Amino acid sequence: MTQTPSPTTPPEAVRPQRVVITGADSGIGKAAAVALAAPGRHIAITWHEDDDGAERTAAEVREHGATAYVRRLDLTRPEAGTEVVDELAGAMGGVDALVMCSGTGSSTLLVDMDPATWREVVDVDLTGAFHCLQAAARHMIAAGDGGRIVAVTSVHEHAPRVGAGPYCAGKGGLGLLVKVAALELAEHGITVNAVAPGEIATPMTGQEDTSAVQDNERVGIPVARPGDAREVAAVVAFLCGPEAGYVNGASWPVDGGMLTMGPMAGSHLTGHDWRRP
Repeated sequence: MTQTPSPTTPPEAVRPQRVVITGADSGIGKAAAVALAAPGRHIAITWHEDDDGAERTAAEVREHGATAYVRRLDLTRPEAGTEVVDELAGAMGGVDALVMCSGTGSSTLLVDMDPATWREVVDVDLTGAFHCLQAAARHMIAAGDGGRIVAVTSVHEHAPRVGAGPYCAGKGGLGLLVKVAALELAEHGITVNAVAPGEIATPMTGQEDTSAVQDNERVGIPVARPGDAREVAAVVAFLCGPEAGYVNGASWPVDGGMLTMGPMAGSHLTGHDWRRP
């Protein structure tokens, strides 16, 4: 007879004092690092190309009373995720929460897709995330104190986009990886969830973090504007905290209602521009 496992730590008791945030040099990752910073906390920030941006994030984290750690992470070599998470766990004395914000994309039709581009996007968005998740989960299990894992996916975890084949495949795969991890890690007091942003005013969408989002009209989004990275970070911070102890295996769209527009957009489009990236 199989014995029902008993969680080592009640998930609601988890308070993330040691947090690793990948891709925190700008955008959603930066906003999440600042949202989670508080006196006594240890916030680890990774960057790929923008070391100055990472240092600016670290400065804001320190202004909130937290200790900041900065490391370069290049997930085009996915196993680097394991190496860097392990290193940061050693530096901080463990990991209580992992927030995965690293990501990249493409804008090419599938019939024109270069296999090298496909591999790079999927390596960063999915395989690299697996390595980070696995490493963090192992540290959390060994410590026996539970934990939080949050993957920042995209609305394209749930809905396709022309020209974004590897991005959609990577984010869709990451969404299901979150669900599998949520099942497997719950007995250890670890919750695993996704946050699925729509268009957010960040460098990745060709905008600045400081964009006045209310001035950028988007007729296809019910709230009629892009999102602010801090609006996504607020959901990430909730999912990392003790109040989210009963949230597990979920994907939270933060998209201004974009995903609800399928039938409306389909009935109101007047041209074929959508067929090209």
